[in-house]
Formats: sequence, structure tokens, C-alpha cells
Amino acid sequence: MLRQQDVGHRIVVRRIVGIREGRPLFSDALGELVELSETHITLSTDRGRLQVPVDEVHRAKRVPPARRPTAAAVVALELAADEAWPAPVRGRLGDWLLRGAEGWTGRANSALPIGDPDRPLPAALDAVERWYADRGQPAMVNTPLPLAAPVGAELDARGWTARPPVLVQTAPLTALPAGRPGLPPVGLSATPSAEWLAVAAGRKGGLPDAARHVLTAVDRIRFAHLHADGRLLAVGRGTVTGEGRWLGLTLIEVLPEARRRGFAGAVIQALADWGHAEGATHAFLQVEQRNAPAVALYQRLGFTTHHTYLTRVAPA
Repeated sequence: MLRQQDVGHRIVVRRIVGIREGRPLFSDALGELVELSETHITLSTDRGRLQVPVDEVHRAKRVPPARRPTAAAVVALELAADEAWPAPVRGRLGDWLLRGAEGWTGRANSALPIGDPDRPLPAALDAVERWYADRGQPAMVNTPLPLAAPVGAELDARGWTARPPVLVQTAPLTALPAGRPGLPPVGLSATPSAEWLAVAAGRKGGLPDAARHVLTAVDRIRFAHLHADGRLLAVGRGTVTGEGRWLGLTLIEVLPEARRRGFAGAVIQALADWGHAEGATHAFLQVEQRNAPAVALYQRLGFTTHHTYLTRVAPA
């Protein structure tokens, strides 16, 4: 049976649709799991959204994606994401990227092993460990899957642990739905306000100097602010990278007391409109697979999983 970890993945559901001559009749549905509750399974299918009552489900399971992106597509998107979240301290190991940002976020403090490290894999990982040790940081490696599966196997042998899986999701900008009518307007600015930074600090556990570099050191960038009732209730950050193709969506955050009012969708739509005007054609975001409410929101907006990654951490 399905679990919350399956939200955002492709599944097949066999449901009971009737009884004939004392025997059940079945129908199969294939699509991406949008929401899993105690009473219903909700899928996004080629024919639209489908909600299946749990008491009608005979069997349900995860199935492989319809097709995997090419290695070149994964590399291009990972480089666009790196450009959108730039670590202030950077190094190279052949094609591999080494990144440091005073420990602020895993993405900005991990090696990105794409391409050729210019040496055998064990020697490359030894070099990664030394680079981070020289900076007084734990060694971490982001492994896009299945592209970096050989790296992951070597890290398994070394006893490295893994943080929860992250879904890298994408959507064509033209496919994103319009925001709900009647919502407060979303303001966009080239720099974050003090209020915006306070929301980000609350979510990320503070903002060291390196964090401000990560947040702002992108040429094409906008910070979204949604005010209601005299307060800042929702924020977001948009960047255009990857040779102008990709709108990166990060730090989409709604204060707890303002959730389920359509504010996150309004922020995303405002940033999508800006990205489209800048010439971007697609949006991407990164969300932990276990964050079922966020995954369900992005599914409703038309995002699908391009690939996943694991942040691997060296033994202490």
C-alpha cells in the first residue's frame, strides 16, 4: 500500500468499480500521487485530477517514471540550480563543484559530483573530505539520482549517511494556473526587505553573512512580498539562470496563521509572470519528499518530478 513518501511519484491504483455475477470489476488508474489521506487517494492523470476513495482501492503501488531525463538534462538543471543558489566559497575538482557557505543550507555546503573529477572516484572523494576538513566543515555531497548512483555506492561503502530525499520538480511557465481572484497583490523587488529577511531567518535558523551572498548574488533576481492585514504574510524568491531558460523558485514561505488562503500560489504566479517576461520558459523548485503538503501544492500547480537527489554526510 502507499505511504506519504510516495506523494509526488508515479503510481498505479486498481479500484473496484462494481460487481458482476458476484465478482468484483476492476479499473486501473495511472498518474502522479498528489495527496494521500485516510479516506482518499488523489492522482494527477492524463485525463485530469482523480480522487479515489480508499474503500474502493483493491491495490495501489508506486511504479517507475514514464521516462527518465537524459544525463545532459540533469546536469543542465543542476548547474542552473547551483547558479541560482551561489555559495560564496567555491572550488573545483575537475568538473565537480565544491561549495561552502558557513554551514548555511546543505545545497550551499556540499560537493556536486557531476562530470569528470579528473581522478579515480575513491581519490576524488578523499579530496572532497580534505577540502571540507581544511575549512572546518563536515564533508557533504549532493548526489543527483540516478546520475550519481556510482558516487552514492562508494559513499555507502564509506559509511556516509543520507538526509531525506529531495524532489527536483519542474513545470512549463505557460502551464502554471492563474492565481485566485481577490487575493492581495504581490510586490516584487530586486532586494529583500528587512521583513523578508526575518521570515527567511525564521525558516532557515538565522542568516550569517554567507547566507546573504547565497540569497542575493544572482544577476536576475526578484523577492516577492505579500502583505495582508498590515503584515507580511508570504514571501518567495525567484531567479533566472541556466542561460535564461530556468526560473528558480526558492523560499516560498507562508506564515502558519495565513496558510490555506492561496497566498503561496499567488507568490509563485507573480514570480512566474516576472520570469516569463525575462524570457524563461520553465520553472524549477526543490522540495523534500517527506513534505507532503508542499508536494501536494506543487502538484496542483502542475509541477512534476524531474529527478531526485540525496545530501550525503560523512561520518563524524
